[in-house]
Amino acid sequence: MKWITREKARVDRIACPWLIQKFVDPQAVFLFVPKDRVMEEAKKTGAIPFDAPGAELYHYKEGGSEFVSFDSVIKKYHLTDHALLELAKIVRGADATIADTPPESPGLEAAANGFNRMTKDDFENMRLQFPLYDALYEYCKAKVTEGKVIEHSLK
Repeated sequence: MKWITREKARVDRIACPWLIQKFVDPQAVFLFVPKDRVMEEAKKTGAIPFDAPGAELYHYKEGGSEFVSFDSVIKKYHLTDHALLELAKIVRGADATIADTPPESPGLEAAANGFNRMTKDDFENMRLQFPLYDALYEYCKAKVTEGKVIEHSLK
């Protein structure tokens, strides 16, 4: 299937393709277009729009809290993996202003902004960032199974 979003991706627009390809549609093809053309191009190409105004898979509020497009994908496709839900908290904290931002979120936001600046296009950005999301997912799996925050000492 084709999926479409806004160009110049940072946090949510890289996290969503990772999530989609890993848990929803392994054969996904991604398109990146200017913000004002996402919905129009989605209609033309039959692509599923995400993280764009007017898309079903976009930010939403529920119970007084803000959720991001990554959360929308999890909700729509009924993903229940506990490590994935933990990763969603990190992505949400990096992409939205939320209460109790996880300590990992600012680092993810900084890395996403750095990748955005150093890559030539969104496809290279995805290619380089997907291993970061693989690593964060593994971190979250360990965090969930061990029931605690993983700590690392430089001593």
